[in-house]
Amino acid sequence: MDVPVLLPKIFDYPLTYSTRDKSIRSGDLVQVPFGKKKEIGVVWDKTQKTGKKIKIKTIDKKIRNNFFNKNLIKFVNWFSVYNLSPRGLVLKMCLGNLKNFEKKGIFKNNFCNNIQNKFKLSEEQEKSVQNLNSFGEKFQTTLIEGVTGSGKTLVYFQRIKKIMKENKQALVLLPEIFLTNQFKDRFNEFFGFEPYIWHSKITPKNKKKIWDGIHTNKIKILIGARSALFLPFKNLGLIIVDEEHDPSYKQEDVVIYNARDMAIMRASIENIPIHLVTSVPSLETFNNVKKNKYKQTFLKKRFNNFKFPKTKIVNLNLEKMKKSFIAEQTIEIVKDYLKKGNQVLFFLNRRGYSPFLICKDCGFKHLCPHCSIYLTYHKIKKKVVCHFCGYENKIINTCKKTQNKCNFSMFGPGVERIFEELKIKLPERKIKIFSSDYLSKKKESEKIFEEIKKKDVDILVGTQMISKGFNFPKLNCIVVVDADFSGRGYDLRATEKNIQLYNQLSGRAGRFSDESIIVYQTLNPNSETLNDLIINNPKKFLEEELVLRKGNNLPPFSKLIAIIVTSKHKEKSFRGAQEIKIRLSKIDNMDVLGPVESPVSKLKNKYRTRLLIRTNSQFFAQKPLMNLIKNLKISSQIKLTVDVDPINFV
Repeated sequence: MDVPVLLPKIFDYPLTYSTRDKSIRSGDLVQVPFGKKKEIGVVWDKTQKTGKKIKIKTIDKKIRNNFFNKNLIKFVNWFSVYNLSPRGLVLKMCLGNLKNFEKKGIFKNNFCNNIQNKFKLSEEQEKSVQNLNSFGEKFQTTLIEGVTGSGKTLVYFQRIKKIMKENKQALVLLPEIFLTNQFKDRFNEFFGFEPYIWHSKITPKNKKKIWDGIHTNKIKILIGARSALFLPFKNLGLIIVDEEHDPSYKQEDVVIYNARDMAIMRASIENIPIHLVTSVPSLETFNNVKKNKYKQTFLKKRFNNFKFPKTKIVNLNLEKMKKSFIAEQTIEIVKDYLKKGNQVLFFLNRRGYSPFLICKDCGFKHLCPHCSIYLTYHKIKKKVVCHFCGYENKIINTCKKTQNKCNFSMFGPGVERIFEELKIKLPERKIKIFSSDYLSKKKESEKIFEEIKKKDVDILVGTQMISKGFNFPKLNCIVVVDADFSGRGYDLRATEKNIQLYNQLSGRAGRFSDESIIVYQTLNPNSETLNDLIINNPKKFLEEELVLRKGNNLPPFSKLIAIIVTSKHKEKSFRGAQEIKIRLSKIDNMDVLGPVESPVSKLKNKYRTRLLIRTNSQFFAQKPLMNLIKNLKISSQIKLTVDVDPINFV
């Protein structure tokens, strides 16, 4: 008999193979000949019809029975159509780059049936759990919204406990892998056993172990980053998307997708509930709650009724800063909190020492040779670095004016520069930098967490990764070094993201104290957005932003799909985009904007031109787009990338 087999390649369709094994069914893992090699594929649901005469090869052997159930196959098919991505590449994410599928991972069951009730929930938390339980066990998207420090995690832990008792599995998605270590500690404290963790950095051995545990329903709870969504769960009963608003859920390379939105669709296909968790929802989620498409439960009070941090605006216009980036008024507040035994966080969402350098004499600026952006100076490396492609170089350049070395001025601070300034102003204090450059290895991140717990660190200087779910009991003073709300012109969600970020950040302070503060340094102290944030009124911003978006026909009132045309040759990139626009313009119900150069017009030696398709939010543009792309005859010197629901326009 002939069967369709999907391979983890760039194909959008399964290949046809023959077999005499009548036990082979849809979802089985099989080994097949492909060219001169052997490949692992999955028996798919439908055979691809073709008018070509092809020699049908024979399946070598079956490896696993019914490894992909019909729901996972349905999810891959839908995902492929929605995101305009080849099914084979989506399957590759499901297989997790594993190779030896015959050898099973050695699985050690860490599951504990006897979960002790160590945590007493507040009346408000209990009510939220009851609400969630009352919504039933079938598909329903529910927003768990709560002020920072209100104990949203405990609420969904209780929901997970109920799911486990029913012998079902739960998936908890986190936006960053850096969050998993501390989350693991909280999980262990509640459930009495360590969770299994899934993300890109785990070893193939552990991936194999988790694969088999998930497939056999022995792993009841999995904590994971985006890719955990593609695992072959045997009996999935609940999905949690923590920090649902976080832009890190958007994967921006190879297969582009938003894991939050795909999680909702997987829950729909599995017919199970999904809970989105946040203190300030994304505008899309907020709008869906308003339309009663999503249900909601809300926590208004902080756990144990701890007060919200006090706020203080420091007007940088009134300070004589000279070469400093930290106001004297700020330093005095910090000293007062340090004297009382508190820890302090200085927040600045810029890695490195300085965003760019300019020669005082000839005006030379360090530009990445591969990307159209300025290089960031990293003092610890003594190099300038591209944060897009990773290029590094020493800061050596001959001045065109003096013929000596360039005399560089440094414009703007990064976390390293704030660290250096604090070392001068508070020399007796122990100060650490908390950013991805300094926590790239597991041992480094574990070490700094341990130092913070033991209070071996007085002051942290951190980027946005510190705002996401970390729990530092003695952190009671936070300084936002630059609290001015500004995007760079290519992100319509810039202000929304900043509000969510600063709201999360304020939630790191005062979790175990009634005396905490967050200091906002700004050149614009009368900013309406900043003042709404200070009085903890993000809903006002969201309501106003919805009105603005509706007036400008922007999401969630319309649908956007970006097409990025790249080439090694600038003119070919632009010309290719023009030709594609002509074809797109023939499709009804589509408004095609562009082509224009991308704000970052050159990335990794490729020139980039963008088209933006806008349609009615009810119109499913993917099908006509897919038909057009399949029949598009384009030069081999250009490449198309499709980004459905883009979150930025870089």
